[in-house]
Amino acid sequence: MSKHRIFTMSFASLYPMYLNKAERKNRSKAEVNEIIYWLTGYDEAGLQQQLEQKNDVETFFAQAPELHANTSLIKGVVCGVRVEEVEDPLMQKIRYLDKLIDELAKGKTMEKILRQ
Repeated sequence: MSKHRIFTMSFASLYPMYLNKAERKNRSKAEVNEIIYWLTGYDEAGLQQQLEQKNDVETFFAQAPELHANTSLIKGVVCGVRVEEVEDPLMQKIRYLDKLIDELAKGKTMEKILRQ
């Protein structure tokens, strides 16, 4: 079975899409980054390195320092799919990030988005 196309896309090509989605709703790059840091365990330098190396999405998540312990609290629908029911672990991580960015764009507070 071939890999899903998104797995081989460069994370650096997706990142601007996340920024655009947030910024169109008057949210900031700092908030997008905070979500990525929270979810993946990357810090500013680690995220910047991933973007500069243009690693694919699979590598981005594989090299993530640590997925946050509260990811199981991320629930809901993204693109018609319930994130908690996604079977492929990598696709689920991608959907988690999509869901968090959606919540940011919808105006939720960072405390709610970061499940605090």
